[in-house]
Amino acid sequence: MSIVEMQTATISGSHAGRPSDDELDLFGITHEGKVRPDNQDHFLLCTIHPQIVIHGTSLPDPESLPLRGSRLGTMMLVADGVGGAADGSEAARLASETVTRYVSSTMRCYHTAGSAKDDEFLDSLRAVAMQAHDAVRAESASRTDQRRMATTLTLAIAVWPWLYVVQVGDSRCYVYSGKKLKQVTRDQTLGQQLVDEGAMAKEQLRRSPLKNVLSSAIGSDEATPEVARVDIRERGCVVLLCSDGLTKHVSDDEIAQHFATIQSAEQVSRDLLQLALDRGGSDNITLIVGRAPPKARRVAAK
Repeated sequence: MSIVEMQTATISGSHAGRPSDDELDLFGITHEGKVRPDNQDHFLLCTIHPQIVIHGTSLPDPESLPLRGSRLGTMMLVADGVGGAADGSEAARLASETVTRYVSSTMRCYHTAGSAKDDEFLDSLRAVAMQAHDAVRAESASRTDQRRMATTLTLAIAVWPWLYVVQVGDSRCYVYSGKKLKQVTRDQTLGQQLVDEGAMAKEQLRRSPLKNVLSSAIGSDEATPEVARVDIRERGCVVLLCSDGLTKHVSDDEIAQHFATIQSAEQVSRDLLQLALDRGGSDNITLIVGRAPPKARRVAAK
């Protein structure tokens, strides 16, 4: 049994407005579950900064210079490989790496987020998903065994006060705010498509074998990126990205109940993971939780 996890800065102070780097409470974890022998999921959790790289200077103490600028955004990514263990994991890895390269070297429009040019940022998210799609298809085509590679991809970039999300497949993004849980993404499955078209009742979807059959995936014949924007300026709101290994066993109401009593991103991530494992852990389980905890109330001295 193996667990991969990652954590960044946790709360050490609070103030109104845009959260500082050390106010962010972020945690990601992945687990192969109790049934599958391999983990085909990959995740990435990072903050994005401008940086100065010194190649030469006569200054006596360049290390003391402020070489890293303030945070441009926070990036969360979950990719759930489809197909055979090696092929699915490879597709998820390749998609994740392609997205990271694109975001770091090509996506230069963070300043447009939340402005009148917001569509430019959303278009960039669609473009990054298609870059990943093309990379996975090219790798698949180069293989002599002709086996297809595919993966889901859900990418969220927080540029305060907005969360921008692009999704292909059925890995989900949720936002918990105002004591309510909202599913930001829509599962791109044949079952959900039938529900959307009115051909299947929503109550039937949970029991339908079509609920897990993807209608769109990175590397498959069809990849249709869907984008969304959500206001996350409310302190204490929680962002969750997860593969379907979590939502197969844990309901939306249960996720909301856990977020209502959250102590930290790590604590709630481990609790939700354990709940999914206790109920069978039939698939790989990956989740990322991010938040800026609410400002602590000060009590006036008497």
